[in-house]
Amino acid sequence: MFKLLLILSILSSTPELQDANVATLVYDYQTGDTIDAYRANCVIPPASTIKLLTTATIADHLGSDYQITTPITYSGYIEDNTLHGNLYIEGRGDPTLGSQYVGDSLLLQHWAEQIYNAGIHNINGSIVADVSYFDVEATNPAWIWQDIGNYYAPGIQSLSYKDNTMKITLGSGAVGSLAKVLRTDPTIPEMQFDSYTRCENISYDGAYVYGMPYSNYRYIAGKIPANRSTFTIKGDLPNPALLLVTDLANTLITNGISVNGDITFITKQDTTKTTRTLLFQHKSAPLSEIIRHTNHKSDNLYAEMLYRILGTRQEGSCTINQSTNFIRTYWGERGVDLSSARIMDGCGLAPQDAISPKMYIQLLRYMYESPNKESFIASLPCSGKSGTLKSFLKNTSLHGRVYAKSGTIGGTKNYAGYIFLPDGRVWIFAVMINSANCSSRTMQNAIEKYLLDVYTRNT
Repeated sequence: MFKLLLILSILSSTPELQDANVATLVYDYQTGDTIDAYRANCVIPPASTIKLLTTATIADHLGSDYQITTPITYSGYIEDNTLHGNLYIEGRGDPTLGSQYVGDSLLLQHWAEQIYNAGIHNINGSIVADVSYFDVEATNPAWIWQDIGNYYAPGIQSLSYKDNTMKITLGSGAVGSLAKVLRTDPTIPEMQFDSYTRCENISYDGAYVYGMPYSNYRYIAGKIPANRSTFTIKGDLPNPALLLVTDLANTLITNGISVNGDITFITKQDTTKTTRTLLFQHKSAPLSEIIRHTNHKSDNLYAEMLYRILGTRQEGSCTINQSTNFIRTYWGERGVDLSSARIMDGCGLAPQDAISPKMYIQLLRYMYESPNKESFIASLPCSGKSGTLKSFLKNTSLHGRVYAKSGTIGGTKNYAGYIFLPDGRVWIFAVMINSANCSSRTMQNAIEKYLLDVYTRNT
């Protein structure tokens, strides 16, 4: 009864949460005791906390030191410094290619140097981006249409480039006027926009970009601050793979390599059985660095790419269902029961996703005993200090003691992770709120109060 009254007392002090769905579980790792619990088996939309499941799976399966390779291959033959055939960039799911966060900032220059040093000074053929490693379904059908086209819901190909993000600079005028599209970065010559974005007396980005993968048309709506000469928003790149090989071709020419063919991409596996020869392989940063960025910045692109990679561990072309099936099977074999979970993606954008606090405790308990324990915990933001937890529990008794993943979406606020107590004990926790009719800040305040009360009463 005490545990029930504790959570109810917190909810009663926050009237906006009295009709919300709430589920919690706080577990003592050393003793195996439940410190506090309320509806711990209830499945709730996890939002970005599902990234715990994605990153834990790939970290435990492949190891923290694993590097994602991108083969650069060619067809035909090389003679007299000329490639008589095509050059292929074969995507294998590396989210860091051209990324501003992780990886090589001079990626294409280094590729051009390796191609030149391999004896290729002329290419009598095409430069081809091969994205057939993942299934052709670049958009997750479980995502809502309002998200698709925005930078946080990009199309997913096996070749990512520049974080699959395009900056769109708008001209902002008087209140009530429509903003005009001035330019994009990177420049995509064939892009077309319809802007119905209004300039309003606000200080934030309230614009939304709508559009499908592979399409060079984008519809922009919503609102931006008025009376600014320019205002920049972000959308997804329509075809990052094609942009990558286009930029590569230009870099090759700059480095003295002529290109006498098309710049193109393929989405399906080559059925002509054309022989390809490996020229070299690009290797990503270690998986530990990729996972750290994914969880610290809650990067949906990185999470989805890792999720799709998991789908390739089974036979056949990677599909969303294969990724989910792999995760279920993998953890079922390790005692983490996901049978009642709904897993529709790897990042948490799908409204149908649903996970319980109990599932998170089982998962996090396993990872605390994993050989990849240290790197996995280091991938999580720290309360009051870093990432998406920088304001969470700041200047409280739990400042710097919580390593966790947050999840926020309309009406939903969740946290799951570890609490490191001064006496050396470790608690594993998950607190989940859904269907709340209040601000994200109000939900965060309630969760902070709950965790602090549990901590105070049990230490």
